[in-house]
Amino acid sequence: RIRREKRREQVDFIMKQQSFTDMEYGGRRRVSKREHFLDIMEEIIPWDEWVSLVEPHYYCGKRGHPPLGIEKMLRMYLLQAWFNLSDEGAEDAIYDSYAMRKFMKIDFMKENVPDATTLLHFRRILEESKLGKAMFEAINRILEANGHFMRGGTIVDATIISAPPSLKNADKKRDEEMSSTRKGNKWHFGMKAHVGVDAGSGLIHSLVTTTANVQEVTQAHHLIREGDHSVYGDNRYAGLEKRSEIRHDAEKSGIHFYINGRKGKIYRSGLTVGSFWNKEIDRMKSRVRSKVEFVFRYFKVEFGYRKTRYRGLNKNENRLFILAAGTNLLMCIRAGRRIRALTTG
Repeated sequence: RIRREKRREQVDFIMKQQSFTDMEYGGRRRVSKREHFLDIMEEIIPWDEWVSLVEPHYYCGKRGHPPLGIEKMLRMYLLQAWFNLSDEGAEDAIYDSYAMRKFMKIDFMKENVPDATTLLHFRRILEESKLGKAMFEAINRILEANGHFMRGGTIVDATIISAPPSLKNADKKRDEEMSSTRKGNKWHFGMKAHVGVDAGSGLIHSLVTTTANVQEVTQAHHLIREGDHSVYGDNRYAGLEKRSEIRHDAEKSGIHFYINGRKGKIYRSGLTVGSFWNKEIDRMKSRVRSKVEFVFRYFKVEFGYRKTRYRGLNKNENRLFILAAGTNLLMCIRAGRRIRALTTG
């Protein structure tokens, strides 16, 4: 018995030792941005809560081969979403990248990376069960419990996410759930992501997706929280306070709407005291409203989601909720807030 215990202790000690690859990478002079980003996400994501959300919808494992661990598949899906990869691209990237392999916690001496088909099935479970929204709400509950949200004001805005307009596919047609819209002098084909952002902290608290030809003002009432007393928006939300969804709601009808005026009306009024005052008021509104532009930058630049990855709104909406959760976490970290404070509450 004593020999067995000593042998187990020796095995555990060997398992905890670093591999030659880990020691080699540990001697680097500089840590890559990718590895630094993944290390941050490793610490602040509530893994236990996210796994518990997926568990009721995952395979029970009574028949066939035992399913892979939920956390491992969740990590692989997050890598796919954060770095805008296809199913095959995510599998190849994990084999190539030390930082991704470290985030996946995979030892190539014992196991391989889950293949693209396994990732596809896991992604479909998340999309059909709408777990992306549940994970986003779980992150927001933690952030709000730790005082990172500031109630009282909301900024509403929308951005166009392009979709492939080509007809060179098996069906010989475009995505039926996408549509065309005109912005300025250009036409865009795709969808719209409508977001509600906390006016104080700049964090996302609500998200809605529609086709591109849906007007922003028609979705604004879905983005307003309970307890908000002010709403900021650009000139596309003109007349929001007159809509029936606002007027017939006892709470929303008392909100103050700070909507930017159309530039044509302001600048055509001439050089008068009133025109200078209107320009200054619009400038003050824009200072608050500009926080929403950082959110779109995270979507399209940090995470590279300039174009839809899948056909249909539901699949792309699930991806956007995951990116919104990652955006909120990154914004908190880059604002200098403590990492440990995010995981408690």
